[in-house]
Amino acid sequence: MSNIGKIVQEIIREIEKVIKGKEDKIKVILATFFAGGHILLEDIPGVGKTTIAKTIAKVLGLEFNRVQFTSDLLPSDILGVNYFDIELKKFVFKKGPIFTEIFLADEINRASPKTQSALLEAMEERQISIDGNRFSLSEDFFVIATQNPLEDVGTFPLPISQIDRFMVSLSIGYPDRESEKMILKRDSIPLLNNFKSKIKEYKKKAKEIYVDDKIIEIILNILNFTRSNLFEYGLSTRAGISIVDMAKSWALINEREYVIDEDVVEILPYVATHRLIPKNKTINIIDEIIRAVF
Repeated sequence: MSNIGKIVQEIIREIEKVIKGKEDKIKVILATFFAGGHILLEDIPGVGKTTIAKTIAKVLGLEFNRVQFTSDLLPSDILGVNYFDIELKKFVFKKGPIFTEIFLADEINRASPKTQSALLEAMEERQISIDGNRFSLSEDFFVIATQNPLEDVGTFPLPISQIDRFMVSLSIGYPDRESEKMILKRDSIPLLNNFKSKIKEYKKKAKEIYVDDKIIEIILNILNFTRSNLFEYGLSTRAGISIVDMAKSWALINEREYVIDEDVVEILPYVATHRLIPKNKTINIIDEIIRAVF
């Protein structure tokens, strides 16, 4: 495990050549990727959401496509379209930008609900269906969606079914003063390495991390607690799977072959918060869960 921990630190250092002062956020995004999930970056414009997505793609050596979501964007603009080829005298499928490895859905909540829902099958099954035909996506397909605050003009709140497809929700936040100084000076170092050859090994090892029945019981208790009358909706079974997979990936990044209680506590805010709507808006969701379960 020590070799993996060393290489993960190398990946983080490489990303930090561009993304300053955000090691904790970078670790969460990497853990989400190794766990096979997708991530929603929720923050104000201009704090580096798009930059962090592009940098991670470059460092991991993965193909990258970005789509700016707007109110007039159509599902076919993302997925692709069948068209009639006059020379071939038959319909041919032209692949859309979703056929990539890291797909950045920029400002996803500016698109209509119909266009937002075009991502559902892709995120869940890593495939899309067009006119009765199915097309497979890359096994490394990873959606990074950015979302502006819902109070912004021209935004469409993501439906519950879409929110639940994101394993993790994360806010980048403002950089600290010293990091922001380096950003303003544009004091970054060119990226030299990519780690694509290691990705399959990391994903395999993340799946092999041991989860004791005691940890499973804790996660079941979390799910059951959120289904009480404190929340509009409780966590789904899919959310429970996300907690397990993210905890395993978090243990891997922290150089352990097994999940401990602290892994669940540390990843819980990223996995649960965006899925839960408290009836009492003044409560701290994670504090309530930890107080009840641990």
